[in-house]
Amino acid sequence: MRQLIIARKDLQMSVGKLAAQCCHASMAFLTSHLRDKEKVIPVMDEAGQDIAGYKTEYIFEKATYEEWICGIFTKTICEAKNRNQLMKAKTIAEELGLVEGKDFFLIKDRCLTELEPEEVDGNGVGWTLTCIGFGPLEDEVVHQISRKYQLFK
Repeated sequence: MRQLIIARKDLQMSVGKLAAQCCHASMAFLTSHLRDKEKVIPVMDEAGQDIAGYKTEYIFEKATYEEWICGIFTKTICEAKNRNQLMKAKTIAEELGLVEGKDFFLIKDRCLTELEPEEVDGNGVGWTLTCIGFGPLEDEVVHQISRKYQLFK
């Protein structure tokens, strides 16, 4: 079992930027349900006045927990030549029955440091697609996606 991350080579990100984007791609799997407000419960302070924190419950498939979380967090980082090749990974994933926002995540940089925006939303916020990150998957599934890509160099 491993986590696959595919990052764009054409953006020529600095090593630090690339590392940060790959970290975002890796963490997206673990944090995705934390952003689902229906699954997060506020914890009040002792006086019941203010929110002291939040709690949620993680539910992982048995194999994911035993083989990946309690294992060695195996990851493979591959490169996509450009945005189109990165998006092919999304298409392959969907053809395999994987679901965006659950099994894989598109990582978009807000372009506050070194990247220029590829797109700008209606509020004037720019962003650039940098990576696709997958949750832990069986090696056979990862290889069906990654065989179209080479390891990031």
